[in-house]
Amino acid sequence: MSKKTKVITFSILPVLLLIIIFVPRWLQSSPDSDTTAKPPQAVTSRNAALPVNGYIAHTSHLSNGIHAVGSLVANEEVDLTSEAAGKVIAINFREGSHVKKGDLLVKINDDDLVAQLERAQYQLKLLTEQLERQRILLEKDAVSRESFDKVQTDYNMVAADISLYKARIEKTEIRASFSGVVGFRYVSDGSFVQPGTKVARLVDNLSLKVEFSIPEKYVSLPLLGSNVAFEVEGFTQTFRAKVYAVDPKVDTKTRTIALRAHHENANELLLPGMFASVMLITSQSENAIQIPTEAVVPEMNGKSVWVVRNGTAVTTPINTGVRSDAMIEVLSGIAAGDTVITTGLMQLRPGVAVHVQQVN
Repeated sequence: MSKKTKVITFSILPVLLLIIIFVPRWLQSSPDSDTTAKPPQAVTSRNAALPVNGYIAHTSHLSNGIHAVGSLVANEEVDLTSEAAGKVIAINFREGSHVKKGDLLVKINDDDLVAQLERAQYQLKLLTEQLERQRILLEKDAVSRESFDKVQTDYNMVAADISLYKARIEKTEIRASFSGVVGFRYVSDGSFVQPGTKVARLVDNLSLKVEFSIPEKYVSLPLLGSNVAFEVEGFTQTFRAKVYAVDPKVDTKTRTIALRAHHENANELLLPGMFASVMLITSQSENAIQIPTEAVVPEMNGKSVWVVRNGTAVTTPINTGVRSDAMIEVLSGIAAGDTVITTGLMQLRPGVAVHVQQVN
C-alpha cells in the first residue's frame, strides 16, 4: 500500500465511526418518529361517553300533611246483655252473621209474666165494664163520687200493671240495637242468665271511625273537615277518610289533641281495632315534580342535580319541598321531561359526555 492510500484510509475511519455512533441517536430524537404516537385505544377510551342511569321527571299527585298513628273504631259497637233473669229458650242468630235493627236474637222464658199479663187483662176488662156503669149512675146521682173514684183508681192500677208486665216481657227479648254483624255468642240454649250477663257483641262495620292524635301545635289549623289518608297492614292501597270531630280538650300527658275521621267501609274490608298509619292532609298538588332522593347532590349553598342536555351532563341548582323515603319534591330548577342522572354522580363533570343506559 502506498503512502497516499494509507493517509486517505486513516482520514476516513474517524468520520465513519462518528456516523455510526450519532446517526441512530439523532433518528430516535426526531419529532417525526412513530415511537411517540398515541395508541388508538387510549384516544378511543378518552372520548367514550360515561354510562349512567336516568330518571325522567314528570308531574304527579302529591299530598303533604301531618303523620300520626291511629286505630280503626266501629261506627257502633255494643255488648248485648240480658236485662232479666231466666232460662234461655231460643237463640235466633248465627255467629258472624248480619242482622237488622230490631231482630230478635235471644229469648228468655217469660211464662210467668205472660200469665200475670193475661190475668191483669181480664181484670181490666171487668173494671172497664164496672167503670162504665158507675159513670152512668154518677150522671143520675145514683152513686156517690167516692164510689166512682174508687172504681176509677182500681181501673188505673190494673192498666199500670199491664204496662209493667209488658215491659218485663220485653226485657226477656234481646234484640239488635242497630244493623250490623253479631259476633260470638256466650250463652247456650237452656242456660240460666242473670241481669247483665253478656250474650254477644254487635258491631256496625259498614262505616268506621279513624281515631288518632296530633301535636297541640297544630290546633290552629282548620282541622274539622280535613281529608285523611291512611294505610293498614295487609292492604297495599291507601284509604280515605274525613275529619268530623275534634276533641275540645288537649291531653295534658301527651300534649296532643284527638281527632276522629269517618271512613265508608261499604265492602267491609277493614275491621275495627286495626292499626292505621295516618296522614292528615294539609296541602296537596296535582302537578308536583318528584325525583329519586339519590339524584340530589348536597352543596354548601343548597342542592343540585345533574341533568342530561344534548348528551352531556349539566349541573343545575334546585329548590326542594316534601321528602319521603325514596322521592323528593322539586319546587324549581327542573321541568317535566328533563332526564335527571341517578348514578355515577361522583364521576360527573360539567360537559362530560354521558350515555343513559336505563331510564326509570
